[in-house]
Parts: sequence; C-alpha cells; structure tokens
Amino acid sequence: MTIELVLPDRTVTRHEPGVTGLQVAGSIGPRLSGAAVAVSVDGVLMDLEQPIRTGGRFAVITPDSEEGRHVLRHSAAHIMAQAVLGLFEDSTFAIGPAIADGFYYDFDIGRPFAPEDLDTIEKEMERIIAADQPFVREEMSRAKGLELFRHHPYKLEIIRSVDESEVESGDVVSVYRNDGFVDLCRGPHLPSTGRLKAFKLTRTAGAYWRGDEKRPQLQRIYGTAWESRKALRTYLHRIEEAARRDHRKLGRELDLFSFPQDLGPGLAVWHPKGGMLRRLVEGYSRRIHEAFGFDFVFSPHLAKADLWKTSGHLDFYSENMYPGLEMDQGDEYRVKPMNCPFHVMIYRSDARSYRELPMRLSELGAVYRYERSGVVHGLLRARGFTQDDSHTFCTRDQVPSELQIHLDFVLRLLRDFGFDDFQAELATRPDEKWVGEPELWELAEESLAEALAKAGIPHRVAAGEGAFYGPKIDVHVDDAIGRRWQMSTIQVDFSLPERFGLEYVTPADTRERPVMIHAAKFGSVERFLGVLVEHYAGAMPMWLAPVQATVVPVADRHAGYAGRVAGKLRAGGLRVESASGPGKLGEKIRQAITRKVPAILVVGDQDAANETVGLRLRSEKRERRGVPMDEALSELVAAARPPG
Repeated sequence: MTIELVLPDRTVTRHEPGVTGLQVAGSIGPRLSGAAVAVSVDGVLMDLEQPIRTGGRFAVITPDSEEGRHVLRHSAAHIMAQAVLGLFEDSTFAIGPAIADGFYYDFDIGRPFAPEDLDTIEKEMERIIAADQPFVREEMSRAKGLELFRHHPYKLEIIRSVDESEVESGDVVSVYRNDGFVDLCRGPHLPSTGRLKAFKLTRTAGAYWRGDEKRPQLQRIYGTAWESRKALRTYLHRIEEAARRDHRKLGRELDLFSFPQDLGPGLAVWHPKGGMLRRLVEGYSRRIHEAFGFDFVFSPHLAKADLWKTSGHLDFYSENMYPGLEMDQGDEYRVKPMNCPFHVMIYRSDARSYRELPMRLSELGAVYRYERSGVVHGLLRARGFTQDDSHTFCTRDQVPSELQIHLDFVLRLLRDFGFDDFQAELATRPDEKWVGEPELWELAEESLAEALAKAGIPHRVAAGEGAFYGPKIDVHVDDAIGRRWQMSTIQVDFSLPERFGLEYVTPADTRERPVMIHAAKFGSVERFLGVLVEHYAGAMPMWLAPVQATVVPVADRHAGYAGRVAGKLRAGGLRVESASGPGKLGEKIRQAITRKVPAILVVGDQDAANETVGLRLRSEKRERRGVPMDEALSELVAAARPPG
C-alpha cells in the first residue's frame, strides 16, 4: 500500500511508507534535494532522513524560507549547547529554542558568562561546524531518557513534563546526537553541522528558569543564524540601526520621557516635549474617533473585585492583575487591567432599544497590568499605559458593516502616522472551548475576512487561535527598517454581553443580546509612541514634532528680530523655540539638528533689514537664504498641518 503526498503545485506523488523526505525531494529534482534542510508533511516539520509513514501535503523546506531559518536556528542552538558543555566543566543546560531572527540557550555554569566567553564559544562552534558532524535522531522511552540526562536537572524536568510543545506525548522522547554530544529535542535539525553557513552570538542575560522569579537564575546566550553571510550582514546592520533607533535611548536624548527607578519597572513619566508629543497623538485619536461616530466616555481606575469576577478577568487574567485592595469594611477593589467592563456598565445603565444601536463608546483609559520585570521593555511592554479603547454594541445584522468601519478606521489611522505596509492575522474559533452560537461565529469570521478582502490587506488565517469569546483581526505593520509590529486589534466578543446579561428591545418588542466589538487602534498610546519614535528615529513628521521650528540669531544684536520671527511663527500656530543667548552659531544649529527639529530659521543683518530668514529644513540638504518671512511662515504652516 502506497502513501500519497500532495506537492505545493497540487501534483500527487505516490511512495512506499517509510520513504524519507530527502528521497521525495530527490524525486522532484536534484537541485531541490541539495538545497533542502527539512520537509513538512501537513505542516509538521521533519528531518530529511526521518521516515514518512502517512500521506498529506508535502513541502521541501529550504534555508531561505521562514521554516528553513527556524531549522537553522534550532540547529545553531544545539551546536552552541555542545560547545558550552564541552568548554565549561560541570555545566548544565535547560532549553534552547529558535526565536524571531535568532535563538537562545539557557545554561548554568556556576557564574555569569564574561564577554570573552562568547568569543571562545564561537570559535568552538566554528570547529564543530567545520567537522560537519551528522545530526542523528534517536527515540527512546522516558525511563531511558531520564537515565541518559540524570546529571541535567532541567532536562529531567522537561522529560517529566506533559507540555507537548517541549516533549512528545506518550512514553517516547527523542534526542539528537552528534559526535558524542546528545540533546533532548523534538527536532528537526539540519542534516549535519556543516550546513550552518552563518551565525553570530550577540549577547548574554540572566533568565529565571521557567520565567519564575522564585526558580534558579540561569545564564542565557542569544545568537542569530542565517542562510548566508550576506543575509547575516544585512541582519546585523539592521540590529545596529535598531539600536540607534531604540526609543528608550532617544527618549533620553530628546528629553521625551524617562523611567525613574523610584517608580518601579514599567512606569514612565513624560517630560514637557514628550507630553506635547503625547497630547498631539491623543488629540488625533479624539478627532478621528469623533469623525467615525464614537461617543467619549470616562471610567475610574479601579472597581470592586466582584466586577472582575463577573467579567471573567479574575478567572482568566488574574496573574496579570495587581493584588486587591481591602476597603469599605472588607470589600476588595482591583485596579483595572482593561476598560471593557466599565463600558458594559454604561450600556447597562439604561434599557436599550435597537434604535440606539450601534452604540460606539471610546475612552483614552489608563490601565495597569502586572508584567514580570524580566519582560518589561520601555514603552513597548509597560505596567501602566493608556489604551485608545473603544467598545461597540450592535445587532447581529450590523456586525458586517461595523467590522468594515472598524477596519477602515484602523487603516486610515495607521496611514496618517506614516505606515503603509500592512498585513493581518484572522484568528478563528478554537476547536474546543468557546462560547456563543456557531452561526454567530461564522457570521463574524466571514465579515472579518470580507472586510480584509475589501481593504486589499493580505492576511493569514490563524485557524483555531481565536479567543474563546470571539474571533479577531490583528493588524501588523512594517516599520522603516523592515521590522514587523503587531498594532491594532479588532475583537468580536460574545461572552461579556452574556456574562452581564446585556439586552436590547427589537422591533418586534422582544429582547436580544447585542454583539460587542472591542477595538484598540493604537493598542496602547505608550507602545504606539515607542514604535513611532523608532520608526522615525526620533525625527517626527512636522505635525508631530514637539518643537517644529527653532529661530537662531547669528549674533546677539539679532536677538530682537529673532524674537519677532518666533512670535510671528507662534501666531501662525507653530511650536517654536528661540536659540538666543550664549553660544556660537554653529553650536546652536547643531543642537537643533540633534534635537530633530524639522525647521531651523537663521537670521542675521540682511534678514533683519529685509524681513527675511535663512530657512534650513530637515528634508532639504541646503539652507535657503533670503526667504521672505511671510513666505517661510506659509510654507511651514502648510507642512505642519495634521492629517485628518
């Protein structure tokens, strides 16, 4: 009896059970088999030499694909573990997965790694790669695996685990051997170490085992691996550029915000220039929400724990909530991690009719989530932040049009802030635990897919990855250096209306449940601003720049005219600072450039006599001399006009 494998071009090939992926690739073509690093059958990655016993969709994985890079990086982590355990006596290891753009492995060598250790480890990895050692897969019983790794406590814990993302279900575990080294691993790996063409170890960090601060702290080594040295050089250049654009670094340099240790991790304070930037972004949010028919509401920062019990947050989200506060003769209160239950309270404050729907509520609401200190990352992963949260209550007939409106809203907002490369992910109903009617799920999923198709946004269907309470769209954007960010979310919710008993009166005078749509267009204001600062490398568009123009007098005698120029620009609605006072002209100009000011106006004798300015724009290479003041004002006002 043969098995049938369906190739990407839908060609069906037949093979004997036990055929290897390499043999199938060879039957397609010698060049393809030579490039292959793994194969997949029905989406499951397999080693080239692993026997295939069932039919399905078949694909050859090459190193320049995302799946291929995953195999490269997984193998690089294995080679790094082999190097570390060979170099450091009595060392042990924990886990070493492939991650976005790289890999890591956690070790315990009895001390932190020193910078020079990375050079030594890299040289040993290069020796292992040059030896071209074959990766050999072996399957064994759990009992044998426990004996094999008896000196490595973290591996023992993994073997005893029931988490199928780490170890196979049942009584069988798999290991990979090469040249006497053995690692517990599900695979797949490269055929041999010599197939790893380009790698680099990048940094070390402390990491708690299982991410638990109460467990031992291990030493993590991060690295990256690519299909070619050229691809590696491109990536390393991107990393250098990302470091230059790091919003935490630019936040200090541009005096936008800071993270005082006295406040605790993940909590920022905004300085005047950052406060202005934030005000501009929030002002835009209010304008566009109003344009799309939303009403503004406000809610407190905390509520009784009973509210969070009813909403389900205490059951499903309590580890991300701050501990309760006992008040009012024993009542427990919780600071809010989300705004949605408050908006539900607003809906429920009165009897509702179909004539009031859709009801669109919006709030720039501060929320607080307990993120572990190890994952807090500036504005991108904070403990206190503001969501541009909206919640829409509508009838099921209104679901398609409301979802289209929400997607149009999101795309307009992102385009206005300079993003134009979109992708989306549509997460559909989970296979097991979910609430609501199947027909309503189908309606919502079809409506979300139609909205994406109408907008022309490419998307991936994440089958079964929706929340138990409804499907959603996540919109992703690529920034100026090609990094992808998950930004806006549009989430349908069948659970909260049920939990809180929401109703509306229909035209037939019956009562029905409304459908609820959550949407966070920025995601969070803080995170959005962090991404925005990195996207523009701090050089914000004219309309978003905290200071839009700096007036620089050539000498002290020109300070009076510089003040009049600044006053005229302010009267035109521009945000202006004057660089009068001590200091050389060149220094003042360089300082304005360093602060990323979009326009610099230099004024001297002739300008004072002729009512002109020297105009230096960030977007232009040369300064224009003798520009009439009124002409410069008109040009700058037009450039500073906000979108929408």
